[in-house]
Amino acid sequence: MAISKKLLDELHQRRATAQAGGGADKLAARRAKGVLTARDRLDGLFTTGTFMESGMHAEHDCHNFGMEKKSLPCDGVITGTGLVDGRVVAAFSQDFTVGGGALGRIHAKKICDAMDYALKVGCPVIGFNDSGGARIQEGDDSLSGYGQVFFRNVLLSGVVPQIAIIAGPCAGGAAYSPALMDFIIMVKGTAQMFICGPEVIQAVTGQKCTMEEIGSATANASVSGNIHFIAENDPHAIQIAKKLLSFLPSNNVMDPPHHPVPQVDLTPDAAMNALVPAISKDAFDIYHVIARLVDSADFLEVQREWAKNIVVGLARLQGIVVGLIANQPAVKAGTLDIDASDKAARFIRFCNVFNIPIVTLVDVPGFLPGVQQERGGIIRHGAKMLFAYAAATVPKITVILRKAYGGAYLAMCSADMGADFVYAWPTAEIAVMGADGAVRILFKREILAAADPKAKEAELVKEYREKFCTPYEAAAKGMITDIIEPAETRAVVALALRNTLSKRETRPAKKHCTIPL
Repeated sequence: MAISKKLLDELHQRRATAQAGGGADKLAARRAKGVLTARDRLDGLFTTGTFMESGMHAEHDCHNFGMEKKSLPCDGVITGTGLVDGRVVAAFSQDFTVGGGALGRIHAKKICDAMDYALKVGCPVIGFNDSGGARIQEGDDSLSGYGQVFFRNVLLSGVVPQIAIIAGPCAGGAAYSPALMDFIIMVKGTAQMFICGPEVIQAVTGQKCTMEEIGSATANASVSGNIHFIAENDPHAIQIAKKLLSFLPSNNVMDPPHHPVPQVDLTPDAAMNALVPAISKDAFDIYHVIARLVDSADFLEVQREWAKNIVVGLARLQGIVVGLIANQPAVKAGTLDIDASDKAARFIRFCNVFNIPIVTLVDVPGFLPGVQQERGGIIRHGAKMLFAYAAATVPKITVILRKAYGGAYLAMCSADMGADFVYAWPTAEIAVMGADGAVRILFKREILAAADPKAKEAELVKEYREKFCTPYEAAAKGMITDIIEPAETRAVVALALRNTLSKRETRPAKKHCTIPL
């Protein structure tokens, strides 16, 4: 007996209604502005034909006082799973054309169900955030819904990668779910993320500001450091998310997607020798070193616009996925400050939970001095880096290029902080402080008593540097694995990575550690 045509027609009609979202006119208006719809975004993310939707027919109930019956297709959010480059990914995409994408009880349940599924099968989660916030008509059910989403963000943290794409408004409490995820990608121009808007700020504090100043992609990337990537448009945001996934494992019990070359290339790179200036005080651009170190100069930098005195990101080195952390001498001389410490510590901890080896490039004269830094808690923030490196059990390879002074030397993953291999270029200087400062403190009287104080100081600085700051002094004490020619760096680090991929390191049993937040 054939199935009733009436039943099939009803199914097809219900599907068409759900897929139409807020209506053909609203969808067309968004596309005319160059903004993808909620379903367009999922279509762009997943391999064609692989998206399996969950909860297409879900809608809010109407039992709350004062709430009118209104059709909200899919309850304003589309959820499901699909394949991205052959790997399963769970996703949700809020639909602004349906009730402004506002979150209510069923809306939240759909997101939570997608996250529960990701936890169960061990796959990444990608969320497209485009919502006016809580559905006011549902009252405390909306608040409860946000709480359930936040709880799952924390439950999934360190188990599966979580990526948030801010593609529209993301205001108030809604901003905290992305903030609890691993990476935030924000679309320039069409997206805003903030807790209190300009009107609220002015009403409460009297301060006038614009949305560009507090909630734009630029402000969140370069001033507050809330987000990790700026996308030019929706397709670019999806492209970044896919690129990010290409470096990450699906979950914390898997290795990253390494593609090791059959045989390590040990060919020296003579051009590396020419990158570092002969004079240690001269600035140089660390990006030039990174470009020659990683495969095909392909480096996915994270938080490029914030705390530019330190560089972090993902790359491959002869096929091995690595998290790369490097001082940037061209910005603030490569010193570590509050923001740089936070940026590096968070990235280190991410790499550690997802089994990504860490390569550290060191050229650091110390922590940034200053009243604002001290009053801002540089001690606490700097301790985050020390903590993150010491707690990390993944392979850790450190290369000291030039300066490595004081506590900052330790904060950049010295052997004492658990580095598996520490290499130094002949240009490296390892000391409590720079030779200039040390000489002024240790030999102040001799300098002042000399016939020519400047000449005497220069003589003592040269002598001190040669005797106490060279990498050979540190190597003699077992603090350095080897001193290498810059041209050998890529080959040596590649070998070190191969030798440590099987690393297994256990720590004392504990509920969790108490990082100085």
